[in-house]
Amino acid sequence: MTDTAVGPPAVRGRRELAYAVLLCLAGAGLAAWAVTRSWSTDPTAGGSLAPGRSGRTGADLLPWVSALAYVGLAGGGAVLATGGRLRRLLGVLLAVVGLAVAVGGGVGLGEPGVSRLWPALVLVGGLALATGGAFTAWRAGRWPAMGARYERRAGSTGLADADRPAVERGTRDAWDALDRGEDPTVS
Repeated sequence: MTDTAVGPPAVRGRRELAYAVLLCLAGAGLAAWAVTRSWSTDPTAGGSLAPGRSGRTGADLLPWVSALAYVGLAGGGAVLATGGRLRRLLGVLLAVVGLAVAVGGGVGLGEPGVSRLWPALVLVGGLALATGGAFTAWRAGRWPAMGARYERRAGSTGLADADRPAVERGTRDAWDALDRGEDPTVS
């Protein structure tokens, strides 16, 4: 299979960027969701009432895992807004955060009396986040960055204040131009 079968480099770069962002967001989202599920239930003595059960979520047992999952969600979105070295650094950070989330899932799997499903999903989500972050750190130099059209130029439009249409100068100037019989929208 040649590179022409995959597509031009710009298209391939956008596709890789989309895959990495989706992998980071899906992994962090899965971990953030799974850590909020009830990982264990403990019987409670009800005194004169019937005994009940109280559940403990993964966030109760390991609160730092949910915080790191939210960092992963924010970082996954930030991959889109960054470029160059900053994007590579963000990829490394996301890989480390993903590994830490995966460790949290592994710790949850080792806890006695804990359901195996939710910590396993946290582990899978952390590994997906780490994979997306590592892929970002590895391939980010070939991906497109946001265009310059989203950046504001440093205050210069090239027109002097008198040459600007009255609408740009302010509402008061627009009303004054109308009072003089001028069209404030014409430059």
